Amino acid sequence: METLLMYLQNHLAALVVFVFIFSLLVGSFLNVVILRFPIMLFRGWKQECDEFSENIPKHPALDDLSKPYNLVKPDSHCPKCHAPVKAWQNVPVISYLLLKGQCAGCGTKIGLRYPAVELVTAIMSAMLLLVFPWGWQLAAMLVFTWLLVSMSVIDIDHQILPDGMTLGLMWLGLLVNTQGLFVDLESAVLGAAFGYGSLWSVFWLFKLATGKDGMGYGDFKLLAALGAWLGMTALPLIILLSSIVGAVVGIAGILIMGRDKNLPIPFGPYLAMAGWIAALWGEQIVNWYLGTL
Repeated sequence: METLLMYLQNHLAALVVFVFIFSLLVGSFLNVVILRFPIMLFRGWKQECDEFSENIPKHPALDDLSKPYNLVKPDSHCPKCHAPVKAWQNVPVISYLLLKGQCAGCGTKIGLRYPAVELVTAIMSAMLLLVFPWGWQLAAMLVFTWLLVSMSVIDIDHQILPDGMTLGLMWLGLLVNTQGLFVDLESAVLGAAFGYGSLWSVFWLFKLATGKDGMGYGDFKLLAALGAWLGMTALPLIILLSSIVGAVVGIAGILIMGRDKNLPIPFGPYLAMAGWIAALWGEQIVNWYLGTL
């Protein structure tokens, strides 16, 4: 091979012929890409649309799309009686206790999930101070934690991990690591690539073996995001922790709660929690494990 490269380097005509013929072969493959890749996308979009249209939850905001619905509008209100939530009724945890978990207007029960999310977010955020001093690392980890909490609950509710969150988290991880905030940029890029590729490979191996989808593409993107933040070396620990917890919870659900084993289990929360633990104590866990061995 080295001899061929030297020959081509010293003989312009031979180099032109070689590049021309090789490019013909590449062009032939590009024709396949040009023809088939858009069709592959269209097929995937059509299948996703067909599946999604059957599972859209009932919600008043979906009945009239002309009305604004975003993170600001409409104002907070009771979903049943539509009474506006006043400022004093919107204080985290305290308002829930004062209202005794009920709407002040109609008495409808307010889900315990709301104060639970508030408490979990606050506790996880405060725990960051055990590891990260005041500064850019802490600020970045706060955003990291808040996005993981949001994605986990969304995945539990709807079994989806929105691209706007997973990909945003990944790009943010790459951005903060341009300055080596947690790992060097090379490790961050490799972490994103191998994070996505590892679960993508598992997905296709499982599908080829069983004909079923083992997980969603959002899980690939979430692990890619975690790899972008924590680097390639953190991926084995994240995969191991999330797999162990996921398996334990899944088996417990089947044996104790009688859950149907064919019902899908959202894997995003386990990845998110494993990534958060790895961010705080990954090095200590690995050192303890190696020391135990």
